[in-house]
Amino acid sequence: MASARRPCGSLRRVTAKETTVSWPSLSASPGAKGASGYLGDGTNRWPAVHRLDTAQLFRLAFEKAPAGPALHAVGEEGVPIHEVDEVIGRHLDLPVIAISPEDAAEHFGFLAHFLGVDSPASSALTLAQRGWQPTHPGLIDDLDAGFYLKAEPR
Repeated sequence: MASARRPCGSLRRVTAKETTVSWPSLSASPGAKGASGYLGDGTNRWPAVHRLDTAQLFRLAFEKAPAGPALHAVGEEGVPIHEVDEVIGRHLDLPVIAISPEDAAEHFGFLAHFLGVDSPASSALTLAQRGWQPTHPGLIDDLDAGFYLKAEPR
């Protein structure tokens, strides 16, 4: 019986022009709170990858990856949360503020715990083993292009 190739993958926060972003600080409804806020000093990092770079990696995985290796779709190892919130604040014409850990649950809801985590990730082995190279805009450039963030009249 032939074995099936089933590459295992790790998908990080995905960005792409005019699509939904699974980035927690975007989900925290900065417009409804009147500010774009980050937890603590905002230096905690989250990885990100453009969806088209992810699609390329998944194609490579199904076409060329041997069974078993874990592939990590990470275009940027760690984007500081405060940088994301600065772009959000600029595009939505909102102040950017630090939220203390004591006030995090009130401001961010259930996302408070996740926003405080420093979560860098690496795709170094995936890059080396598969020849995959992300080429599309990073999260900050993609957000700064303004496709996600449109200020609503106040």
